[in-house]
Amino acid sequence: MLRTAVIGAGYLGRFHAEKYARLASSHLVGVADINEICGQRVASDCNTHYFRDYRDLIGQVDAVSVVVPTVMHHTIARDFLKAGVHVLVEKPIASNLSQAEEMIRLAREKQLILQVGFLERYNAALGSVSDKVKQPRFIESHRLASFKPRSMDINVIMDLMIHDLDIILNIVDSPLIGIAANGSAVLSDTIDIAQARLSFACGCVANVTASRISQKSKRKMRIFQKSSCICVDFQELKVSHFFKGEGEQHPGIPVIECNEQSYQGNDALKLEIEDFLQSVEASNPPRVSGEDGRNALNAANQISEIIAETGVSL
Repeated sequence: MLRTAVIGAGYLGRFHAEKYARLASSHLVGVADINEICGQRVASDCNTHYFRDYRDLIGQVDAVSVVVPTVMHHTIARDFLKAGVHVLVEKPIASNLSQAEEMIRLAREKQLILQVGFLERYNAALGSVSDKVKQPRFIESHRLASFKPRSMDINVIMDLMIHDLDIILNIVDSPLIGIAANGSAVLSDTIDIAQARLSFACGCVANVTASRISQKSKRKMRIFQKSSCICVDFQELKVSHFFKGEGEQHPGIPVIECNEQSYQGNDALKLEIEDFLQSVEASNPPRVSGEDGRNALNAANQISEIIAETGVSL
């Protein structure tokens, strides 16, 4: 049984703590948060101990989740990695690339697991299409959400779009050679809605849209490739696979067939944490590595910088 802890007892940290407390492979040693009321509440609910200073957990734990504002990811993860503790850090991996590189280097030197919390990688709908995606040519994604003040420490690119950037970089698996982007601040002082066009060396192009000022929530991606189109609905846990069938429905027009599949009971966070703990126990790479987190952060940074430099609004 691995000794675990959660650093950060906010909205998402609470869910991390609940998963660790219930897993047979985990002994939740404690929850740390500078907000004593919040930290004590989560610790009590999970039948564990509260720590005001996360550093007091060093020497008592084998693995931790870091679920704090992005600006603190690097400092806290670095302290645990230096102490020989495996780290699952929420996305984005860090505030900048130099911080991400240091975290990756420390994990490599110490032979530790550094996993990044891209929850959609554990979405059952996405997992079901991995064997169907072959040489994608065009990808279109939309990730829309309502305004949530708790995420105002980062822009919509780091908050929402980065999920799709990670997925796209992973499935295309080709060097990113060009980015065009525009966006605008609407309700906050940072970018609240953004669009980006990514070009890859293999010829694939991806159009990515993210908004946190939408009245309706939407998390969808369409992947076009030769003879087929795969539509993934991350929110509804549904996949629609359109492909060219046998014969023609009209002269010169092929038959289009469709397979649809829905998934229920997908606890992505539980799967993510289980993957983390299994990677620690077996010393195997996690599904989402520190390098994956760095690559997504690099793309997100470039998009943010392009929008800041051009001042282009949607």
